[in-house]
Amino acid sequence: MLRNIKAIMILTVALWGFVGASHNLLDWNGTLGAVGAATSMSTFEGGAESWQATSSPIVIWCGALFIMLSKIATGILCTYGAIGMWRNIGSNQVAYNSAKQIALTGCGVAITMLFLGFIVVAESWFELWRSQAMIGPVLQSAFRYGGMIGVIAVFVASKE
Repeated sequence: MLRNIKAIMILTVALWGFVGASHNLLDWNGTLGAVGAATSMSTFEGGAESWQATSSPIVIWCGALFIMLSKIATGILCTYGAIGMWRNIGSNQVAYNSAKQIALTGCGVAITMLFLGFIVVAESWFELWRSQAMIGPVLQSAFRYGGMIGVIAVFVASKE
C-alpha cells in the first residue's frame, strides 16, 4: 500500500508541473510580464534605478523558458517515474528503486527551478523580497511549492 501512495504522490508533482507549464504557456504574455516585473525591479520603490535591474527581452525570455521547461521536465520525469513505480510495485527492490530515482529526479528539477529561479535569482539578485506586491503570490508560493515537493521527495525516497 505504501508503494501505491508514493506513486500517487509523485503523480501529484507531475500534475503540478503540467498544470503550471500549461498556465505559463496559455498566458505567455502574463508569464513574460511577471518575469519582466521581477527583472526590471519595478514593483518596489527605487528598484528600477538599481544597477542590476534589466528589461532585456533575452533575460526575460530565458527566465520564462527556464520556468516553463523545468515544469514540463518535472511533469515528464515524475509521470515516467510513477508509471515505473506502479509497474514494479510487486517487483524486487532494485527495479522499484530504479523507477523511484527517475521520479526523484523530477522532484529535484522542480526544487532546483524553484530555488534557483525564485529564491536565488528573483529574491536575492533582483531583490524581490523588497516588493510587497510579489512576496505573497511569487516568493511565498515558490517556497510552499518547493517545500511540499521536497517533503514528497523525502517520503518517496525513504525505505518502505
